[in-house]
Amino acid sequence: MPCDQAPRVEAYLDGELSAADALAVERHLETCAECAALLAQLETLRSDIRGRATYHRAAAPLRAKILRDLERESPRGNVIPWFRNVWAGAAGGAMATALAASLAFFFLLPAASDPLITDITNAHLRSLASEHLIDVASSDRHTVKPWLATHADLSPPVADFSKQGFKLVGGRVDFLEGGRAAVTVYRHGAHIVNVFAWTGYDEKLPNFATRNGYHIVFWRSGNLVFCAISDTAVDDILELSRLLKGLSQTDARE
Repeated sequence: MPCDQAPRVEAYLDGELSAADALAVERHLETCAECAALLAQLETLRSDIRGRATYHRAAAPLRAKILRDLERESPRGNVIPWFRNVWAGAAGGAMATALAASLAFFFLLPAASDPLITDITNAHLRSLASEHLIDVASSDRHTVKPWLATHADLSPPVADFSKQGFKLVGGRVDFLEGGRAAVTVYRHGAHIVNVFAWTGYDEKLPNFATRNGYHIVFWRSGNLVFCAISDTAVDDILELSRLLKGLSQTDARE
């Protein structure tokens, strides 16, 4: 019998779980070899499809319709068995080619409602893949905070949380939604955490999201919007956000 948590593994990979549920799945993956293998298979399949498949992006109305149809017709609990059975039955020939194209469309389908999450994830990946991770390298808040205030026109809370496992390594200016954002960069073990801050008033924000294995936490303080993103564990990034929220409250009182 397959593990009854298998459907939640796919939901976890797709970034559809809350922070608490995502953390529960991560803990389950530590002890369930079957689910860990399933996650590895799905990640490999997604990577292969993105790297090899030829596809054409559907128009926004069609994407939205397909998402609505999937939500209505495909209960989450039935997705994994369907996926396994159809793929096994289409191991070769034209049907496999057609199925691969269909799966490519499904896995590459951008969510219609989260352009901000996509923008943040892309900015995070750009910073990791280029030399633009840090503009000002320092673990001293009195160096990083004034630099951000001068170059990004806003002054987010900055602190070195090395004692809690989050070392301040610097900051940079990045761009989100066509505007400048101040980014504070932390290192947590082998993981980089980018903390974006920008001015936002009426912007509707999610609380938590997962995209391509990166966990993203949002919060607001005054007229500033914050977002922390990393591939570190869910509870770690939530802890850093808690520390920064407390720092924001301290700065507001000073």
